[in-house]
Amino acid sequence: MPDLGKYADAVLSSYAVTIVLLVALIGHSVWRGRRVRRQLAEIQARNGK
Repeated sequence: MPDLGKYADAVLSSYAVTIVLLVALIGHSVWRGRRVRRQLAEIQARNGK
């Protein structure tokens, strides 16, 4: 790891926030995808397809 000097806290906290946001975005996308897939299956079952 490079020496970040007095900016180490700011840089590392920025990395941490970015990682948390990426994980949240991916988690939300997966959750929503599953929900939409389930709703689509229900609609198709109702329509007999």
